[in-house]
Amino acid sequence: MAKTNTADVGFEKQIWNAADVLRGSMDASEYKHVVLGLIFLKYISDRFEQKYDELVAEGYGMEEDKDEYTSANIFWVPQDARWEVIANAAHTPEVGIKIDNAMRLIESENVRLKGILPKNFARPELNKQRLGDVVDLFTNINMKEHGDSKDILGRTYEYCLSMFASQEGKNAGEFYTPSCIVRTLVEVLKPYHGRVFDPACGSGGMFVQSAKFIDRHHGRINDISVFGQESNPTTWKMAHMNLAIRGIDADLGEANEDSFLHDQHPTLKADFVMANPPFNMSDWGADKLQEDVRWKYGIPPAGNANFAWLQHMIHHLSPVGKIGMVLANGSLSSQSGGEGTIRENILKADLVECIVALPSQLFYSTGIPVSLWFLNRAKKQPGKTLFIDARNLGTMVTRRLRELTEDDIMKIAGTYDKYVAGDLEDEKGFCAVATLDDIAKQDYILTPGRYVGIAETEDDGEPFEEKMTRLTSELSDLFKQSHELEDEIRKQLASIGFELK
Repeated sequence: MAKTNTADVGFEKQIWNAADVLRGSMDASEYKHVVLGLIFLKYISDRFEQKYDELVAEGYGMEEDKDEYTSANIFWVPQDARWEVIANAAHTPEVGIKIDNAMRLIESENVRLKGILPKNFARPELNKQRLGDVVDLFTNINMKEHGDSKDILGRTYEYCLSMFASQEGKNAGEFYTPSCIVRTLVEVLKPYHGRVFDPACGSGGMFVQSAKFIDRHHGRINDISVFGQESNPTTWKMAHMNLAIRGIDADLGEANEDSFLHDQHPTLKADFVMANPPFNMSDWGADKLQEDVRWKYGIPPAGNANFAWLQHMIHHLSPVGKIGMVLANGSLSSQSGGEGTIRENILKADLVECIVALPSQLFYSTGIPVSLWFLNRAKKQPGKTLFIDARNLGTMVTRRLRELTEDDIMKIAGTYDKYVAGDLEDEKGFCAVATLDDIAKQDYILTPGRYVGIAETEDDGEPFEEKMTRLTSELSDLFKQSHELEDEIRKQLASIGFELK
């Protein structure tokens, strides 16, 4: 089998840097499937090789018995698809053909992967010298230094997803939700066990973070059952690969399909529903679904799918189920197209447990602020709703992108936990608990700012008269500086023949 050397690799970033060079003039949306496909191929190859070496060591000659691998939930890799074949061809003109052939062979031997893997490595526009360099990087992973391949390659897959999202901008929302938002949903919902469902699953980030949550709390991944649906065919394939790398066995439906028109899980009642559906989606098929059983709280408007998504998820909830979803802020207060009535009916059904207003600039795809909606069929505090105004949280990591820090995430989750336990005290400007009567007085509008109020400013101890004297003096000085600057500008313009009028 192919061997690794002891090169120390800062792997996620190094793979990304190599991939970025390799891309050349290819578009990010096209190229991501090349990189992510190669990561997946290396993952299943490493898993296979590890089991292969164990069987060789046992000495019973079972290393080429396919059943030994499938019974251990390891993908069977035929001889011509094994990493040593690709590694040996890394710097030959045939490297792309070898990789495509490996993908086809693996698909033919593993039903779960049929039609999933990319087979576009032989294309002329893909620089084969640079492709070979990336293959070398994968071959040279030092497993003992960096942990097992599942962890390394899982992190690398996620890192590359985020980097591609940053490059694709507005199209990134189709496949990627920032991990800090997903983590917030997961830390509030706590999906330890039961059925987890995402009807707009993208590349599977909700499921990956659920698995990480279980791992952090020493649970068992087999205690959750994962169900998802995705309409975009290439994104649906990415989700399969992403989840396979993480060892998550998921039912993503028989094919990529529209959740409204072709529900792949019509009888599912989930314990946890998590989703970041497309914001304010129009042309979602309303004309074909006017009498649909899912519209228990009102028929959603044809021009906006926000409340169609919300009711679709409520429809799929178990009697003790919870929802955590991302919605554009308009859903908190809109009255058009009957949305206000739908929101009122959902509130009167006592389903809305918590609303969190998030800061702007959290998404690669849009700068608009969004909110998190948490619904619960079995609320610990019936008749009440928690409002959290988290708009002042987060840290700018670039000029255009903000992230919620670990402390921010735990502050939101901790506030929710205290509320559920009945120990929460309102904090002006940040959190407040409201009854249905309180919400009715606000015309069933759910904007957190209406309920939490404005944070009190600390008294600095300076008497009012003294403060006003000081501030007016400072303002007078600033006015004086302003006039001096204005005179200087006029003088400079006059020196080159121009005059302000």
